[in-house]
Parts: sequence; structure tokens; C-alpha cells
Amino acid sequence: MKLKVFLAVILVVVILGVLAGVKALQIKTMIDAKSLMAPPPDTVATALATSESWPDELEAIGSIGAVQGVIVTTEIGGMIKEIAFESGRTVAAGDLLVRLDTSSEEAQLRALESQVNLASINLERSRKLRADNTISQSELDTAEAALQQNQANADNIRAIIAKKTIRAPFAGRLGIRQVNLGQFLDNGKPIVSLQSLNPVYANFSLPQQNLAALKPGQPVRVTTDAYPGREFTGTLTTINPDLDEDTRSITLQATLDNADEALRPGMFARVKVMLPTEQDVLVIPQTAVLSAPFGDTVYLVEPDTNSAGSLVVRSQLVRTGPARGDYISVQAGLKAGDKVVGSGLFRLRNGGSVVEDNTLTPKASQTPRPNNS
Repeated sequence: MKLKVFLAVILVVVILGVLAGVKALQIKTMIDAKSLMAPPPDTVATALATSESWPDELEAIGSIGAVQGVIVTTEIGGMIKEIAFESGRTVAAGDLLVRLDTSSEEAQLRALESQVNLASINLERSRKLRADNTISQSELDTAEAALQQNQANADNIRAIIAKKTIRAPFAGRLGIRQVNLGQFLDNGKPIVSLQSLNPVYANFSLPQQNLAALKPGQPVRVTTDAYPGREFTGTLTTINPDLDEDTRSITLQATLDNADEALRPGMFARVKVMLPTEQDVLVIPQTAVLSAPFGDTVYLVEPDTNSAGSLVVRSQLVRTGPARGDYISVQAGLKAGDKVVGSGLFRLRNGGSVVEDNTLTPKASQTPRPNNS
């Protein structure tokens, strides 16, 4: 009996041992299989850190202004008799814009012109009589003064008529008409905006420490949000002789060609003054930089020491500098020739495997121009 129990115990132990061995073998097989199931490498676009020479430039925020711009108004009130312009049209200097009712002044002018004519006849008669000593010199002087006074009165009425005939003071483009036919126009009431749009000014300011580097004639580049990707060129024409006492900044003005009238007065503008000096910089595409609160990071692409022919990425902190177009300068953290990941940074991990593919990567440029710009 005891022998049977002993044999049964031995059998149970053997069965448990066999089951434990089988389970251990299964677990080991699963662990080995999992270790072989490494994630596939990520496909990335790459770029090389290259050394370039960038011209020095001074950047500022400014606005576009017209070389000549005015809200056309009237100096003398009156009823609008004629409107000779259409909104948005281009006019030449001296073109008629608005004519006020001058019927009363014209009647006064005719009366005064008659008095001038009579005074002129009386003066000629007085001169002949004076030549014969028939009248005194004072009577001749009175006749001359009468003519001059009547002429002055007539000129005054002509001036009133001229002021009621509003003309364009210079060539330019008109805005939206703000008056109507038959309306009584008060003194100083706006009629229409008139702006000269070619060329235009770019007005901006720079800190006083930049004053020594500024000279009239330096090239200027201007961009505006209204035309993404487009750059307007001009020349620095005026440097204000005095500085703003509150900000210690100097006001500057550049003149820009604007033949297509794309730039309009009041536009926000980003202005760059190009200096004659250059600086050597190390540049990479801006898309290669991953910004974070602790600093800017790039992923270096390096050979995998554990697998010949494979590539891995390594996170690298960098200190960036000025940007230009699609590029950004790197002041520390990289050297010329380093290969960095140019796009797809968010899915990468430090030490992860990657495959390089640049077939679909657009070429970076310092002056990018989108196709729809």
C-alpha cells in the first residue's frame, strides 16, 4: 500500500515537472520572439549643416506711406453743382473733381469787371488831362487807385470761384467718393482720398546703436502679410536728424518702386536694411529644429555601431540664431557636415533606427516663393 502511494507521488511530481518545463520553454520562446520583433525603422528626410556667408542686415517693423497723400476737402462751403470723378480712378494734377455753385460769385464778377473797365477808361482820360495840366496830380493818383481797387475786388471774386472749383493737387489714385450731387458741402468736409502710389515710402525705426551702420542709399527689402512670399526692394533715402527721446530710436524712410500699386498706404511691413558686411554662419533647414521649453533640439543621423549599413538618430541640443527664408543659423551644437533629420521629428526617439529618403523633400531657399503667392 505504501509502495503504491509512493509511486503515485513520484508520478505526480514527474507530471508537474514536465508541465513546468513545457511552460518555461513556452515563455522563453515568447521572450525570444518578442526580442526579435523590433519596430521597423522610420523613413526620414535629411539635410546637411552647411557653412554660408550671410550679408548683415537690420530688421524692423514699419508701415507703408504715400509719397503724397491727402483727403481732398473744400475751403469754402457751397452746394455741389458737379462731380467730375469716379471712385477709384487715376487722375492727373489739375483735373476737376468737384464744382460748387458759383452763380452768385459769377454775377458779382461781371459787375466788378464792368467797374474795372470804367476805372480803366477814367484813368486814361485823367492821364491825358494831366498831360495838359487840366487836373492835379492827386486827381490822377485817385483814378489809378480806383482802378487798382476794382481790380483787387474782381480778383477776390475770382479766387472764391477758384476755391469752389476743387481740382486734384497732384496725380494719383482716388478713393471712395464721400459726397453727392446737390449736397451742401461745409468747410473742411472730406470729398475723397487722393494717394500717389508710385513710388511709396516705408517708414520704420531702429535702435540708436544701429545709427553708425546706416547710410542713405543702402538697399532695403520689404515684405508684407498681404503678399506672402513676395519681396519688394527699395533704397534707404532719409535718416531723421533727431532721435525719439522716449525710445532712443531713430526714424528712417525708404523709397520703394510700386509700379503695380500692390503696396498701399497704411500697410504693415517688415523691413530689412542690407548692410555691406557679411558673416559666416552654419545653417540648417528650419524644419530640422524641434523647439521645447528647455531649448532647441535636432536629431543627428549617425551610423549604427551595432548593425553595419544601418542608421540611427541621436538627440542634440543646439543654440539657434537668426533665420532667413527656409534656413536658420546654428550658433552652437553642430559642425559643418553634420547630417540632421529635416522633417518628421515628432515620431522619432533617441537611438531609433531610420532610413534616409530625400526624393520628395522640397528644396529649401533663403527667398521662398510659394506657388500660390
